Amino acid sequence: MQAETSDQLAGQDEADRAPAQSEANSGDEAEDDGATVNADGETPEQEAADIQADLQQAAPEGSALEELLGTDELQTVLTEIVTWAREELLTWNVLLQFGLLMGALVPAVIFGPRLKTFISDQLTKRAPYGVLKRLANALATIATPIALWVWVSIFIIVLGALGQSTGLLEAGRSLLSAWIVVRLVTLVIQSPFWSKVAFYTIWPIMVLDAVGVLDDVVDQLQQTDIPALNLTLFAVVRAIIVFGLFFWLANLVGGFITSRINKVEELNPSLKALFAKILNLILPVVALLLALATVNFDFATLAFFGGAVGIGVGLGLQRVISNFAAGVTLLADKSIKPGDTIEVGDTFGWITKMNTRYVAVRTRDGTEHLIPNDVFINEGVINWSHDDRVVRLHTPFGTSYDFKDVRFIQKMAEEAALTVPRVLSTPKPRCNLIEFGDSSVNFDLRFWINDPPNGVTNVTSDVMMVIWERLHENNIEIPFPQRDLHIKSGRLDLPAIKDATDETG
Repeated sequence: MQAETSDQLAGQDEADRAPAQSEANSGDEAEDDGATVNADGETPEQEAADIQADLQQAAPEGSALEELLGTDELQTVLTEIVTWAREELLTWNVLLQFGLLMGALVPAVIFGPRLKTFISDQLTKRAPYGVLKRLANALATIATPIALWVWVSIFIIVLGALGQSTGLLEAGRSLLSAWIVVRLVTLVIQSPFWSKVAFYTIWPIMVLDAVGVLDDVVDQLQQTDIPALNLTLFAVVRAIIVFGLFFWLANLVGGFITSRINKVEELNPSLKALFAKILNLILPVVALLLALATVNFDFATLAFFGGAVGIGVGLGLQRVISNFAAGVTLLADKSIKPGDTIEVGDTFGWITKMNTRYVAVRTRDGTEHLIPNDVFINEGVINWSHDDRVVRLHTPFGTSYDFKDVRFIQKMAEEAALTVPRVLSTPKPRCNLIEFGDSSVNFDLRFWINDPPNGVTNVTSDVMMVIWERLHENNIEIPFPQRDLHIKSGRLDLPAIKDATDETG
């Protein structure tokens, strides 16, 4: 009986030791697997299970809170987020990478100015003018971010050699690379508009590539069709980007060719402006056609849009087309050209530029008048320097009938005009007696100048001032109209007038 009892006790002890041994083995297996535990000794899976149980307890089945929070899918997502944060973010490796990323700022700030000096001395001074010069200046401007990129790359290489993860550092380097590329492009491009276009185009693409979702976005765009154009959304976006790139290149090419044409001395300014206008019209069209060709666009569909454009031109774009045609006509017939001194209505000045829609005329007071091209065709223009800059001006004046020697006045006025520096001695000034007026003997002094762009009114004023001085030196009166009033009949009661004046006063 005692032997049987001892056997039972021994079996019970083995049964009690078995679960403990099983728990110890499972603990060892968990420890061998490298699972992390929190302060309570729980693994991330156990903690996530506890969070899900707390959510289920907070929102019992069929309660309003459960309807507000959502179904089990929301609880699953929250559980996955917590698990991912515990396993991926709150680790010593991630903290180490973050510390190295921040620590890279210190050597970047120290070596950045030295790199800028090196670039300025070795590249900027040796680079030719143009795009390469602007690129060298841009590299010098962002020398510190470039130094930061170098140090982050060094830390990535070191951690990789030690067998450590470098995901956070690589993500930071990718974003920094995107910023450097965008900054370089915007600094090289001189136009503020195209700089903004490049920024808002390149930056999103580089950021999507840095976070690793660019391929997914491209796949989604390729799967989205636009039935009206028989193209995908990706093809439309690509066509817009390619057109922007080709249009910018067209502006560069057009500017380069225009600068070369302006250096050809055999061409007159009108032909130079005409060639520039033709290039500004053709090159953007070529850029658009090339962009459409890259996406295999069906050009037959342009027939419909061509008809719509024709209707638009006939209805609303008549003035625009008229100005364009007038501009080409003005350049082709060489009636006006940049540099000419012209007078249109009340506007007097010289032409600074001739564009597709208007002609820019700078007046003597420094204002820029933008006159539509068709005004020159419809209303006419006075070109003071069309073929010859030598022009004749008039200064009329009159003298009293009391001075009898009109030939003396004529000679005196001609000699006075020659004292003004801008008046030409050849052809000589000429003073003509025009008429015997009601109150004066009227003369017209005519003289010549060869620099109308310097002003016409000012030189006329100088001549009139000299004539005024000479007339007063010789006691020659400049008369003014006088009228004598003769009362033939009627009776004037002076006392009555005096009384009326006193009453009103």
